[in-house]
Amino acid sequence: MQKTAVLELTNLRKTIKGKEIVKGIDLTLYPSQIFGFLGPNGAGKTTTIRMIVGLIKPTKGSVTICGYSVAHDFVKALSNVGCIIESPDMYKYLTGMENLLQFAAMNKTISQQRIKDVVELVGLQNRVSDKVGTYSLGMRQRLGIAQAIMARPKLLILDEPTNGLDPAGITEFRNLIRKLAYEEGMTVFVSSHLLLEIQQMCDVVSIIKQGSVIKTANVQDILHDDRIEWQLNNPEKAIEILVKRWNIEAVQLKKNTISANLNQHPLDKINESFIKEGLALTYCSAKQTTLEDLFLDLTEGDQIV
Repeated sequence: MQKTAVLELTNLRKTIKGKEIVKGIDLTLYPSQIFGFLGPNGAGKTTTIRMIVGLIKPTKGSVTICGYSVAHDFVKALSNVGCIIESPDMYKYLTGMENLLQFAAMNKTISQQRIKDVVELVGLQNRVSDKVGTYSLGMRQRLGIAQAIMARPKLLILDEPTNGLDPAGITEFRNLIRKLAYEEGMTVFVSSHLLLEIQQMCDVVSIIKQGSVIKTANVQDILHDDRIEWQLNNPEKAIEILVKRWNIEAVQLKKNTISANLNQHPLDKINESFIKEGLALTYCSAKQTTLEDLFLDLTEGDQIV
């Protein structure tokens, strides 16, 4: 039986000053997923996040969180969301616990036991009585997550959460996110420019370019996607042969280089067909695809936000 969706974006569009920034995005996230959202500069990633949390209204389309429309049931929808945009804002002259108590005072459903539980969950039990001004960036991120999850949200949105963290801090953060998703059952939506970190952290990724999602895939499927690269004198003809004779989709990477997943088709027979058609084959090699490879192929090397 299909799980109930935690987040649904349906034909989401946003036009600003006559320019369509987000162009019909459709996404569905389920419980306990860690979802990565990647996009080149100006792709519409931040605009999409702002529409999800209700900071701006879509021009068309809808955002639904745990079955509630952000447009029509804003309070109910956003009651299921915890959110951190980059570095969380805290009162540095207060202790970690005092900051959490300030936030908890705005929500009567948060008990003292829940505060204690989230402090232990994020690993701050030994420092929560210290002033936030003495915290490292990683500790402030942990405190921010504790604040974001105190009300038991179904959806946790993190925008560039590892900015400024050292490698040890990033590893600790990754382990914490996995615990929240797999042990606490939260769906985690992560926007980040660190491709390797997204690859190591996330279950599913979507790549957005020029306002449209151009690829959504399971990370493990990407990593197990062993591709072949060919360098030859006529890449356009080679791609045509792969499609017509072998029913294989291929992409041109560089001037004389193409890439394709063979899907168990015999490489030697494919190379024979190239030679019989008069193609000069310089080399072919197997290459395991990474998230970075996929991103660069799909976005043509554009920079990430």
